[in-house]
Amino acid sequence: MIRPALVPPPVPPLAFSPEVAEARAAGAPLVALESTIITHGMPFPQNVETAARVEAAVRAAGATPATIAVIGGRIHIGLTAEELDRLGRAQGVAKLSRADLAACLVSGRTGATTVAATMICARLGGIDVFATGGIGGVHRGAENSFDISADLMELAETPVTVVAAGAKAILDLPKTLEVLETRGVPVVAFGQDDFPAFWSRSSGLAAPLRMDTAAEIAAAHHMRGLLGLPGGQLVANPIPAAAEIPRDEIAPHIEAALAEAEAQGIAAKAVTPFLLQQIFERTGGRSLAANIALVLSNARLAAAIARELAVIAR
Repeated sequence: MIRPALVPPPVPPLAFSPEVAEARAAGAPLVALESTIITHGMPFPQNVETAARVEAAVRAAGATPATIAVIGGRIHIGLTAEELDRLGRAQGVAKLSRADLAACLVSGRTGATTVAATMICARLGGIDVFATGGIGGVHRGAENSFDISADLMELAETPVTVVAAGAKAILDLPKTLEVLETRGVPVVAFGQDDFPAFWSRSSGLAAPLRMDTAAEIAAAHHMRGLLGLPGGQLVANPIPAAAEIPRDEIAPHIEAALAEAEAQGIAAKAVTPFLLQQIFERTGGRSLAANIALVLSNARLAAAIARELAVIAR
């Protein structure tokens, strides 16, 4: 039997939600949001409730949220409440990065976008700002495992400003910063000189750059475009002080979780979810509460940057 050749569509298969389509037509500010926090970060219904809170925070800060996922062979940029609920209940959802995105689209599967895949899709949809929790980076022991997140390479290639609470604290943060510097990615701490460490406001490392206003960050994003520089910016927004778990307090939990992962032979894509679950249990759930607080804070800052970029574009 001869199978007909698959003919790719002439343009990327994008599907905009009514809310996002209206904002695009009006030139209104937009903020991209990832979907792995919904499918791989929390159980139902907490995942959908948190996603709705993040979207509401973006709207309250004057921008339109665009949660991104792959559904039925199309990149959905913006999800309706019904689509968000179905995604939150779905089982067997693929976790998509740069390497998996095209294959998921042609297979017709449902996929949730990581930082790297969300950046790619946001760029396709004309969205310049993306809010997440924390980026991936260089894993501890990477000199032997070569385990380095695709997020770092995407930041070097795709011109989207990413607002995060730094890199996840389970990572090798000095090496993560070194890779970002080597790839020419601006790392901007917001309102402080220290590079934040996800659950903690300080990692003990100095940030390469500091900016104190959303207008400065938007202007730098715009200038990079004028200069023809590839890649985006990482805006490291420290977790709100009231929600943080100080570095000295969280560090022993991280070390214990890392030791447990090594003892169980956890590797590759399974490492990060395993470590986050371990830390959730060891902190009595405080790490999850901190995670939600920092995502909401990042959403608000991303909306402010998107508003400033909309002013520049006029």
